[in-house]
Amino acid sequence: MPAKLIDGKAIAEAVRREAAEETAALVAKTGMTPTLAAVLVGDNPASQTYVSSKGRACEEAGMGSITHRLPATATQTEVEDLVRQLNADPNVNGILVQLPLPKGLNEQAVLDLISLNKDVDGFHPMNIGQLVMKGRIPQFIPCTPNGCIELLVRSGIAIAGADAVVVGRSNIVGIPVAALLNNADATVTICHSKTRDLPDKVRQADIVVAAIGRPEFVKGAWIKPGAAVIDVGINRIADPSRKSGARLVGDVAFGEAAEVAGYITPVPGGVGPMTIAMLLTNTVRAFKIQHGLA
Repeated sequence: MPAKLIDGKAIAEAVRREAAEETAALVAKTGMTPTLAAVLVGDNPASQTYVSSKGRACEEAGMGSITHRLPATATQTEVEDLVRQLNADPNVNGILVQLPLPKGLNEQAVLDLISLNKDVDGFHPMNIGQLVMKGRIPQFIPCTPNGCIELLVRSGIAIAGADAVVVGRSNIVGIPVAALLNNADATVTICHSKTRDLPDKVRQADIVVAAIGRPEFVKGAWIKPGAAVIDVGINRIADPSRKSGARLVGDVAFGEAAEVAGYITPVPGGVGPMTIAMLLTNTVRAFKIQHGLA
């Protein structure tokens, strides 16, 4: 029996609606509007698209949205000075520095400058450190990993007691999503390019999170029957049958895996929409923390 599709668009819309309702309540209570400031350096087309999408999502949820644009020639000092200004601005509740930054800029130094109470991307070392430590609660959880967990929870998929495998160990997805699964009482294995017998390890998992950045890398034969598969990958591959000459696929061979898995996210329309939805949630939380309402 084919897997049940986890509809990321529908779940993300529910999360965005909840964020909008909470925003309206906060505006009515305080007379102030939760506001996200994005920093965009350079003219990377994908980055411009992402920042525009985040801005529209904020506006649709009744939140404020500000975009600060710097040229690709901006210096490290100019970028850091802008972040400091936003840290000090009481009208800005969340700060998002769009990555990647142009070559020559130290991304980590910029991210480390963001105020802990405004780190809505959740990448501050303190937030990540608290995420992986037992019994600690970070101010913010990274948006894409948190979105993966939200998809599981809202689809009624049990995490506690499950065997989970995360394929990929990036700081942006793999490490934090493994920490979240562990915190939710799953037994977690992190796999990567040096993992031996990778298909066998994946085959033991009740929950598979694929975030390795390689198109259709995880095969259907690797999936345990009935497992939940969360595909974080977004890869563009050639497809002469498409007008654009290409199509988007995930890190999982979807057609094969869907015949075996119990639940699976599509690409596109799975994890992707959740990232912006969770960013809205984090921005609302930032506003509440800064105004003593959390």
